[in-house]
Amino acid sequence: MLQEQYSWLQEQGLDSLPEFVTALGIGLLIGLERERNPTAKAGLRTFALVALFGAACAALAVRFEFPALVAAGAAAVALMMIAAYFRDDKTSDDPGTTTIIAVILCYALAAMTMAGFSRLAVMLAIGTTILLYFKAELRGVAQRLERRDLISMLQFAVVTFIVLPILPDRDLGPYTALNPRQIWMMVVLISGVSLAGYVALRLVGREYGATLLGLFGGLVSSTATTLAYSRYGRTNSQLWNLSVTVIVIANLVVLLRLPVLASVVSPKLLAAMAMVLGCGLLPGLVAVVIWMRARKGEPALTIPEVRNPTEFRTALTFGALYAVVLLLTAWLNDAAGSSGVYVVAVISGLTDVDAVTLSSLRLHEIGSLSAAQAVTSITIAVLANMSFKLGLILVAGGRDLFVRCLPLMLLVAAGLGVGLAAFS
Repeated sequence: MLQEQYSWLQEQGLDSLPEFVTALGIGLLIGLERERNPTAKAGLRTFALVALFGAACAALAVRFEFPALVAAGAAAVALMMIAAYFRDDKTSDDPGTTTIIAVILCYALAAMTMAGFSRLAVMLAIGTTILLYFKAELRGVAQRLERRDLISMLQFAVVTFIVLPILPDRDLGPYTALNPRQIWMMVVLISGVSLAGYVALRLVGREYGATLLGLFGGLVSSTATTLAYSRYGRTNSQLWNLSVTVIVIANLVVLLRLPVLASVVSPKLLAAMAMVLGCGLLPGLVAVVIWMRARKGEPALTIPEVRNPTEFRTALTFGALYAVVLLLTAWLNDAAGSSGVYVVAVISGLTDVDAVTLSSLRLHEIGSLSAAQAVTSITIAVLANMSFKLGLILVAGGRDLFVRCLPLMLLVAAGLGVGLAAFS
């Protein structure tokens, strides 16, 4: 029955009707946004008609096997829009380039629906509408970004799209533990997460809530955030509660980052890591809520100065550290078993928990570490890192701030111990 109906639609030339409807929807969606702009020379009806024109040109191009018809239609639409703006005698701050390219893109998306890319065309149409609608917000973001922020993004692009593809993808070195491309992939992963936090931290303004500062600071560098706010707490006793809140949140973000890394590098360990680290995260969150109640009416905190996480020196340093930890872990695991792995976790975790986490996940993937060994070494690294942070708070923030941070950090550490014991 359905086959007969489809055959009848083909005979009537209506089998392409769903694509035409999709194209019309794309035109109406983009046109609805442009209708709000009083200076635009194309609105709801124009975009809808352009979309139907694009779909018709694509359909005829297929029917007559003449692909140039699509290009000719696009040229006609572009000339129409340019003429509309050229003949306008009214002065306007809008040169019309956005609307012109939006109309041409609408035509192209409508043509894509006839080429079998309807789902992709709809997704791109939604993205286009979002870009057009949030013009003011995007301009504000661009204006708040400084030269060093743009340099950070360019450096991340170099690290990701230039350096990574040229590295060999094969296991090298002792225990075949060193894969250059895999090592640099970890650099890209950490740089990407850190860059997201770095840009977000730059966009929140010079003064903002402790929750966001702790969150973004933890994404960039929990160690740098702990040091910065320890110093703030030392210089002004009124900032104690706020500093504690930011420091604890920044360190709790570490417990959220590590399962994310596991989901990328070793998804099989995600559930176990989430269970163990979650046992430390939950009591930490409860403690933060209690501390946040005490910060009402206190002065706001300012953003700490943090280094660009995508600088080549930073990326190379992390890559080298990761490679060394990877090699040491494989060697000590072979020479001394689990105890050797845990020694590396303690030493490396004091300064950088990401390196030992990624190395443990990698070694588990290639079969050098069991799931229990990998999760235990990661947890030990987190505990060692928290111990280092407490020492940093004592030295940089003083005894009073240390006494306030100690119970909260110990509560998190106790939760991690309980989670590890339950997992083991």
